Amino acid sequence: MTNQKVVAITGASNGMGKAALELFTQKGWIVYGGARHIDNIPTSAHTHALFLDVTDPESVTNFGQTILDEQHRIDVLINNAGYGENGPVEDTPMAHIRRQFDTNFFGAVALTQFFLPTMRAQHSGRIVNISSVGGDIYSPLGAYYHASKAALQQWSDTLDLEVEPFGIRSIIVQPGGTQSSWGAVARANIQKNLKPDTAYEPLVNVMNATLADDAPGMGASVQDLAQLFYRAATDDKPKRRYFNKFSDHMSVIVARAFPGRFRRSLKRIIQRNK
Repeated sequence: MTNQKVVAITGASNGMGKAALELFTQKGWIVYGGARHIDNIPTSAHTHALFLDVTDPESVTNFGQTILDEQHRIDVLINNAGYGENGPVEDTPMAHIRRQFDTNFFGAVALTQFFLPTMRAQHSGRIVNISSVGGDIYSPLGAYYHASKAALQQWSDTLDLEVEPFGIRSIIVQPGGTQSSWGAVARANIQKNLKPDTAYEPLVNVMNATLADDAPGMGASVQDLAQLFYRAATDDKPKRRYFNKFSDHMSVIVARAFPGRFRRSLKRIIQRNK
């Protein structure tokens, strides 16, 4: 056992999670990356790739127990695994909706519950939950993604109140538009979730353009967000929310403070792109 700090990162095989794994490694941490496709996770003497399916309770237990067996501690858990199960509210099958919540919400809950006893025994620890500006704002065809991220945020804030007396913090990171495969996955899921006789094809055509990888606002790199994850994990006095850009933070403020104005702006975008 060493004095190096230990971090567990879910969804570490691509995008923000992989970039965060590489950054924490550079900073001298012992890093455990969990994902279903572990061949995509770079490894080294202090960087470990473990199979993890956050929707499978046995996989969650095996992932967490391996870390504790090898390191006997956990300093930071980054709940990053997630995706967008986009599609019309009416069309999306219940099985797909449950999978969205199993991945984006219940997986984070299960891992956190696993590690909390160890963090309490240590009198220290930090849980960094990767949400999205989509936890506060919303757009057509994203209802179940937005709902899962809103649930994550409310849960994280409640958890933070409960565990702070034990020296533990629960923090939310809210990325905005990002240069990643997220948009491509969301577009593919929209098509998969459409009924053959769907009434929502015109809306799909409009919204697909906003999910394009080169759409306006998709400027943040995964390296930018890895730096944000690191700040959330290491700041001496952590904030409740971390945003990459001022514009990301402002979009949340406007949506929460002026819901009518936000809704009207969405309707204008839809009308303009028809």
